[in-house]
Amino acid sequence: MTPQIDPQAGAAVKAADRAHVFHSWSAQELIDPLAVAGAEGSYFWDYEGNRYLDFTSGLVYTNIGYQHPKVVAAIQEQAAKMTTFAPAFAIESRSEAARLIAERTPGDLDKIFFTNAGADAVEHAVRMARLHTGRAKVMSAYRSYHGGTQQAINLTGDPRRWASDTGSAGVVRFWAPFLYRTPFHSETEQQECERALQHLEDTIAFEGPATIAAIILETIPGTAGIMTPPPGYLAGVRALCDRYGIVFILDEVMAGFGRTGKWFAAEHFDVVPDLLTFAKGVNSGYVPLGGVAISAAVADTFATRPYPGGLTYSGHPLACAAAVATITAMEEEDVVGQAARLGSDILAPALAELAARHPSVGEVRGTGAFWALELVRNRETREPLVPYNATGEAAAPMAAFAAAAKKNGLWPFVNMNRTHVVPPCNITEAEAKEGLAALDEALTVADDHTV
Repeated sequence: MTPQIDPQAGAAVKAADRAHVFHSWSAQELIDPLAVAGAEGSYFWDYEGNRYLDFTSGLVYTNIGYQHPKVVAAIQEQAAKMTTFAPAFAIESRSEAARLIAERTPGDLDKIFFTNAGADAVEHAVRMARLHTGRAKVMSAYRSYHGGTQQAINLTGDPRRWASDTGSAGVVRFWAPFLYRTPFHSETEQQECERALQHLEDTIAFEGPATIAAIILETIPGTAGIMTPPPGYLAGVRALCDRYGIVFILDEVMAGFGRTGKWFAAEHFDVVPDLLTFAKGVNSGYVPLGGVAISAAVADTFATRPYPGGLTYSGHPLACAAAVATITAMEEEDVVGQAARLGSDILAPALAELAARHPSVGEVRGTGAFWALELVRNRETREPLVPYNATGEAAAPMAAFAAAAKKNGLWPFVNMNRTHVVPPCNITEAEAKEGLAALDEALTVADDHTV
């Protein structure tokens, strides 16, 4: 698709946006959203004809890129056949989407409760865990993100929670492992794993095991920094949950459906949770869809006891048709394998080279099409490039880096002191190298702020 230049149309779109759209996570008068004219594959463009390589995958959800023809066709076909239908009925696209998802989830996670997005998937997973156990508390990690709805934002461990945290949501937080900025004074991954697990068990003990319904973790945390847990950690959490009768929830909203080079990131760690939340990549965000994959034990709780929850659009036919087409296309085109090869053959070595050249890169970490570069002012002290939760002038170095990337035709995903490299899982080698070259140039701007 060739971008069409039409500044007048772009100005009209921008004017209507500024007059009427209330944007999330933003001070409304301080933002300047780009008017987007179109998107295809790994790229999108504005009305001025400027084209950007999307290293954000939307918001880490266009796992198969924009406008995949098979998914677009499936949505059109479903719309012509049955645009919508209530969730209490059995319909083909919903049943087939559930079957395809259950075939790919680990272990016995064979029942699928559909939601509209990841946040409400987390809400329902927590509700299920509390009802299943009869307990109230839920444990979650600092350096995490679980969504913007009330329970989900209270489970979140980053500053986006602060304004909404009433301290009454029944949430207990703990430190998950992160060797680069270890809170446990560890020197090795093994030490970090052992100390993090001991810290978690101590927290469980002092909170009272019989009061804790669930522990929720992102399998590989996303916006918090793509911190892959050390070997043995998730298995250790699974063992603690089994020991104390706690429901183990893995949040795979961002890491699932090929992002890490596996259908689900849990496969990297040979661990099966009791509940697994998903969204985003399940249908590349073409129509909003999320859900909870439920184990046999939790599902059995509601075999003869009604589950007190639901959504008007649960398992929406258009969204489920998009999921069926997305999963089928990913299977046929080996998108999951491509993501794995992209990570091992292209991103891992190229990002390591960038880290060697740029003093602003403190660490590179990731897998598949899921990577982060930790940006620092000083490699020796690991001082962050900008202060934690910086805004305004204090955040200027990160803003300058992002602006440099966009100037080079790369749309970056920046969060605090990190830039994420999360392109579509089926990005071509040439496109990936194009983006890495633009990232290389933009990092010189970050280098200017190092000491």
